Amino acid sequence: MQTVQVPLGERGYDILIGPGALKDVGGHCARLGFAARCAILSDTNVAPLFAATVHKSLVKAGFDPALILVPPGEGSKSLKVFHSCHDQLAAHRMERKSFIVALGGGVVGDLAGFVAATHLRGVALVQVPTTLLAQVDSSVGGKVGVNLKAGKNLVGAFHQPRLVLCDLATLRGLPDREFRAGLAEVIKYGIIYDAALFERLEREMPKILRRHSTTLAEIIARCCQIKADVVGQDETETGLRAILNFGHTIGHGLEAISGYGRYLHGEAIAIGQVAAARLSAELSGFPPADIARIANLFARAGLPTEVRLSASQKQRLFAAMQRDKKVSGGEIKFVLARRIGEVVWGQKVPLARVEAVLEPTANQSVGG
Repeated sequence: MQTVQVPLGERGYDILIGPGALKDVGGHCARLGFAARCAILSDTNVAPLFAATVHKSLVKAGFDPALILVPPGEGSKSLKVFHSCHDQLAAHRMERKSFIVALGGGVVGDLAGFVAATHLRGVALVQVPTTLLAQVDSSVGGKVGVNLKAGKNLVGAFHQPRLVLCDLATLRGLPDREFRAGLAEVIKYGIIYDAALFERLEREMPKILRRHSTTLAEIIARCCQIKADVVGQDETETGLRAILNFGHTIGHGLEAISGYGRYLHGEAIAIGQVAAARLSAELSGFPPADIARIANLFARAGLPTEVRLSASQKQRLFAAMQRDKKVSGGEIKFVLARRIGEVVWGQKVPLARVEAVLEPTANQSVGG
């Protein structure tokens, strides 16, 4: 079992990475001194696979867990589902020292985290991510929230987990599309922070796609180390943490205008990262040859690299980008790369430049 520490003083916590973590959830929670009543929040795809193991582990450790199920998919990150979760927690008579186990992917983690942040003015959260994307990104760092029709993650909070448990066994049965979507965040860490990681991904992508366990464990741990380092320096995104948004401004906009249905998060931000690399070549001195390296790595991971938009879809995209929570003073701010492994944040980019870099070289289209 590998351990990565998130350095936030008294609110710091461990990320444990390895096989068999699900069976040990109860023991880990017992050592944290939680009250007996607790809840497992999961979706109807993940729960049949893993909820019984987590439930059994919690009961064995002396806890009284309720199981709260939500539909799978981005649609569950809504205020309606959020309210339903609170009602079920109240029915279970949760207490201030109770806790919620988020068992699932990024949607479940974001929703459960926001519920934990607000129930009884805040109960403890344990993240048990079951997708690659959640293990390397969304389960770490304390950003939690739900979506509005106007845009993604517009209602939320910072609520750090007390523990993150990454059981690599949960990745074995992950559908290929979900696994590949998670690689978009893995590649991002190489672009923004670690050129050696990017080069390793270039060398070992076939092995990664075969889900080689040792390789995956090392790469997941490295991604978690990077995010822990960034969050430890800038928990609430007043500066450095903004680099984690590379490719996300465009990516979140694409998710919004396609109704959170056509693209998985990782697919949308893959397109966004390639576009951001093209912007970087124009505006921050990024070597043009490295645009091809980035696009090629995403393509080898089985991810889209561009999109074809009609004039009306572009207008909808730009409107969605204007509502992004990273807008400051009415201006959209981008993260741009100087070289692979180094980026700058808070960069103003004219929409005309964004429109230009979104022009595709291949025939891909977005629905709606």
